[in-house]
Amino acid sequence: MHRWPHTRLSAALGVRHPIIQGPFGSGLSSLELAAAVSNAGALGSFGVHHLEPDQIIATVDELRRRTGEPFAVNLWVSTHDEPEADMTPARWAAAVDRLRPLYDELETEPPAHPGRFSPTFDEQVEAVLAARPPVFSWVYGIPEAGILDALREREIVTVGTAITADEAVALDQAGVDVIVASGAEAGGHRAAFLDEAEHSLVGTMALVPVVADEVAAPVVAAGGIADARGIVAALALGADGVQIGTAFLATEQSGAPAAHREALFSAAARRTRLTRAFTGRLARGIGNRMVDELGPYDPRIAPFPYQARLVRPLREAALAQGRTDVLALWSGQAAPLLRHRDAGSLLNDLLAQTSELLTIKETA
Repeated sequence: MHRWPHTRLSAALGVRHPIIQGPFGSGLSSLELAAAVSNAGALGSFGVHHLEPDQIIATVDELRRRTGEPFAVNLWVSTHDEPEADMTPARWAAAVDRLRPLYDELETEPPAHPGRFSPTFDEQVEAVLAARPPVFSWVYGIPEAGILDALREREIVTVGTAITADEAVALDQAGVDVIVASGAEAGGHRAAFLDEAEHSLVGTMALVPVVADEVAAPVVAAGGIADARGIVAALALGADGVQIGTAFLATEQSGAPAAHREALFSAAARRTRLTRAFTGRLARGIGNRMVDELGPYDPRIAPFPYQARLVRPLREAALAQGRTDVLALWSGQAAPLLRHRDAGSLLNDLLAQTSELLTIKETA
């Protein structure tokens, strides 16, 4: 490993600082945030798993207009827990009826069966190959060998995410350029792909050194990192850099609604919970009424992506009514450490304070 900030990660990504801004899906990413982080010398990211192929191409084109530095777009390899053919109109109607009291309370109409729920990974990755972003990252699996070959041919840097050491080894064996080791402290989805998410809850402190010992690719520590102390700890554990999500999500440049950003600075952020209530997949967020009522296993929760479609009108109505009790308030466990509401100030302090801490360590 080279010395901070010139690590194997900064070399692999072509950035000045080995920090990745966590990618957020479902509209929480923003062009402004991703470009600002990249322009400051770290790696800005944009979650595009909810977008159609033409929208992915347009997003990459716009990011390229906003920054001449490397940036990443992020997809989900596994896009359906059950085939769309299994979600028949009758089964959909039953799922709607189970949530009918919430639609009625928020005075919103439930969604009609759409016929097609979401694009497939294969459709989306073709758009990524056509758009040729500098970096392509993903969660929930490993792309097929042919796709990885096509990415290499286009000189697109590949970044895969693991939440267990076995997943990290599988990514490394597939030849992935960079591996994110995401601990259970992280906000958002627990992107397991070799075992059930509930059986894959490994903390960052335990996960990162094992992954660093067992893979050849540069390792990125994620989960529970919100300040310079977390970065220094990650480097000490053997990571080549860090990925920071919640701290960037809380800034005014992110795509998170103002109510979500404010919640990240509130006392409620001290209490995060794992739930399937909002999407059908296990994810960490601030506890609220929706989490309490549906929990992780309630039979009213449909598989992904169907639950996400069912909940969408509730989210829109709640935002319009100024309510947060039924919103997905994604947050990692380090939220009580948040101090910054501006992405530039956050990144500047992370860089300066990390350098200061490392200098103190070296001279001690």
